[in-house]
Amino acid sequence: MRALILTALMALVSLQWADTADAQRRRPQPRPAAAAAQPTPAGAQHVTVLDGRTGILLACDDCETPVPPASMSKLMTILIVAERLQSGAITQDTTYAVSENAWRNGAMSDGSHMFLELNSRVRVGDLIRGAIIVSANDACIVLAEGISGSEEAFVAEMNRRAGELGLRSARFRNVTGLPDPEHVISTADLARLARHLITTYPDIYRLYSERTFTFNNRTQENRNPLLGAFTGADGVKTGHTADSGYGLVGSAVLNDQRRIIVFNGTRTMAERRSEALRLMRAAFHDYEVIALAEPNAVVGEAEVYLGGRNTVPLVAPGGVYVGATHAARAGLTAHIAYQGPIRAPIAQGQEVAKLVVEGPGFPRREYPLVAGRRIGGANWFAQAWTGMMRTFGGGS
Repeated sequence: MRALILTALMALVSLQWADTADAQRRRPQPRPAAAAAQPTPAGAQHVTVLDGRTGILLACDDCETPVPPASMSKLMTILIVAERLQSGAITQDTTYAVSENAWRNGAMSDGSHMFLELNSRVRVGDLIRGAIIVSANDACIVLAEGISGSEEAFVAEMNRRAGELGLRSARFRNVTGLPDPEHVISTADLARLARHLITTYPDIYRLYSERTFTFNNRTQENRNPLLGAFTGADGVKTGHTADSGYGLVGSAVLNDQRRIIVFNGTRTMAERRSEALRLMRAAFHDYEVIALAEPNAVVGEAEVYLGGRNTVPLVAPGGVYVGATHAARAGLTAHIAYQGPIRAPIAQGQEVAKLVVEGPGFPRREYPLVAGRRIGGANWFAQAWTGMMRTFGGGS
């Protein structure tokens, strides 16, 4: 049997070919992500480091566990508003009334707010800026009530969209992130949510980099400690409750690369700042994304049994991207695994093999490989000849 591997792939990792009988029994990974060994956080908990371009998890310290997100869950609140703006259902100049509920549980509460006045009408554009820049609870409630009629109905939409986006850990109970034992999401899903917001709604995302917000002659500052302290930082969201500690969703662009970090559990704002800077530096300097194969690239071939051709090209439909520390990269190996020879007929696009990537200190990852072309069955003479050869010991 033979395997034809792309030169670029060979240059990146040491490649081996394997014909394994148990390949079809191996369960594929649910996400095209490779979490490598990472520095142990000093104070942050549930740490996620995500590559912004590929969505690969570069580091994960208990990052898939649902945790209280505090105001970081307002990312989902803003996403729903951004979708309404994009659809044309509302505009920046649409106005909503400040209800007693929004006023009492927002502007008159101890939490973050933008000093909205009871029964006043406020532009959606101002409410969005208040919710994004100063994490205004009153703005979030007014937006929810204005768009969906009630906070409860808006929360139902948040949970529906979370499911559609594949955020499996998300369970939202309010639009503000105020404490509720059932209001949870993992830091990894917060990072995925932030990436979706960044890539899909860049005009809305730009507001996260604004340092101050003035409304009703009151100026408040953005609490994101990365802004102005880390080159290229442009978002995203802080959060704090007694249960969650001080947390952060942070993002920055450096040398045309974007990284997203998420954590919670720090004890003070000062500790949150130091951990944010430490983790963002590590995100850029300690990790790299390795492209083993671009989308739809042919990475090898598999032997075919009773087919019109003896081999079928193997294609990586979504590409193969691996995130690793610089140290782990040197020990990575990759090999093609399938149960073969593969019996014809084979449909183009049919999953027939996997590319397995593994190495010391690196969790094994499997990526699907599909047939790059259709392979029909051999004619009757070829089938008879193959059968005869196998019967008399002349076949492989």
